[in-house]
Amino acid sequence: MLVKTFGSAVYGVDARTITVEVDSGGQPVAGTNYYYMVGLPDSAVREGFQRIESAISNTGYRMPRAKTIVNLAPADLRKEGSAYDLPIAMGILAASKQIRDDLLPKYMLMGELSLDGTLHPVKGALPMAIQARKEKFDGLILPKQNAREAAIVDQLPVYGVSHLFEAIEFLNGQRALEPVFVDTRDEFFHHLNNYPVDFSDVRGQENIKRALEIAAAGGHNAILIGPPGAGKTMLARRLPTILPPLTLHEALETTKIHSVAGALPPDTALVTTRPFRSPHHTISDVAMVGGGSNPMPGEISMAHNGVLFLDELPEFKRSVLEVLRQPMEERRVTISRAKISIDYPAGFMLIASMNPCPCGYYNHPEKECVCGPGVVKRYLTRISGPLLDRIDLHVEVTPVSYDELAGADKPRETSREIAARVNKAREIQAVRFKGLQEELHSNAQMPSRMVREVCQVNQAGLALVRKAMEKLQLSARAFDRTSVRVNL
Repeated sequence: MLVKTFGSAVYGVDARTITVEVDSGGQPVAGTNYYYMVGLPDSAVREGFQRIESAISNTGYRMPRAKTIVNLAPADLRKEGSAYDLPIAMGILAASKQIRDDLLPKYMLMGELSLDGTLHPVKGALPMAIQARKEKFDGLILPKQNAREAAIVDQLPVYGVSHLFEAIEFLNGQRALEPVFVDTRDEFFHHLNNYPVDFSDVRGQENIKRALEIAAAGGHNAILIGPPGAGKTMLARRLPTILPPLTLHEALETTKIHSVAGALPPDTALVTTRPFRSPHHTISDVAMVGGGSNPMPGEISMAHNGVLFLDELPEFKRSVLEVLRQPMEERRVTISRAKISIDYPAGFMLIASMNPCPCGYYNHPEKECVCGPGVVKRYLTRISGPLLDRIDLHVEVTPVSYDELAGADKPRETSREIAARVNKAREIQAVRFKGLQEELHSNAQMPSRMVREVCQVNQAGLALVRKAMEKLQLSARAFDRTSVRVNL
């Protein structure tokens, strides 16, 4: 008997419907296997037969002792992961006439089975739900841990199950399941901008706070250069708290990326705060930009709509830093393979920090640097000129004095107060860019031609830029970026 069930495969941040065809009933040739799987499955999918057989047996049903062929269509796309266990198991049970098959084509099913039939969570539940709604399925059945994540897609009933037996009884008409309901807007606004840190925690460093405020207002990249313990990391971690709140569209876009990567916390329906990613300096090129045999998002995509913080920038491999250049310009990364090409969004603010020398005390007002001149030069040249050229603000961080650290508490600006000024600056930019480009939201995103049209620098500003170019030997790109900041 031939039965069809439906699942979903995630490619990039979107999903495609997979038809799981199960034909059972033929007699196997002597000395051959009972079960065959075709349709470009990887080893994790093929191993599913062992998990499925044990799960079916431990649920009180039987694995058919007949020739069983499973086809995953379309057959020219590679299928990876263990999330196909549930649709394959339901197809086998229906093809062997142990359960009803009339409701199976109406639902999309995904989930990994354990040996006792318990369902484990899968990656990419949100894109799967979006695809299920697009294909007009009557509902989506998936592990209970993924139910809230998928339920933010409206007009699609989402059923969370914890065991294979629940799915069997539901599709047999023996059990009623309540669809999971999530009020997307209530979820969004209830947790919006709920950060555990605040700029009021930082003592002193008023000039650095001002620099980060300017960076946040224009969406500019920045690098903080200073000795150890001066507060570079502490300041960088609080930058998301002064950025404009995520819009609902941005929250959904960010949630899709984190869902595909399997990085959503348990029972989390929506990402409501701007991401802050801080990879270790031993990270590889692929982990930073994304990739793999089945391409997955890297750190630059995980930081989309948020901040990518690179602590101790010169310690990163040069090849890792160089892969950042194109995504910083284009705000997306394209990963190409023989049969597929995937675009991941990568619109992030880059904040980096570094010591001025290996020992950290070059130009320190009190401590003496023990590095030789050649050592300092080699340390600074670990970062290429083209990458530094794409970082708009270079900020020197000085140590905090004893009086600022140990003095009596005095009122310090909170993130909310700073964010109010940042939001006002973004509102001015929104008016400036109205009707120009749909994806243009901040000064840092303006192309060179628009910079010259929008940012008309006066004579005093041009004189300042001229001196800077002559003294610092700035490039044409740096000239454009400086014009933006002069006109901010």
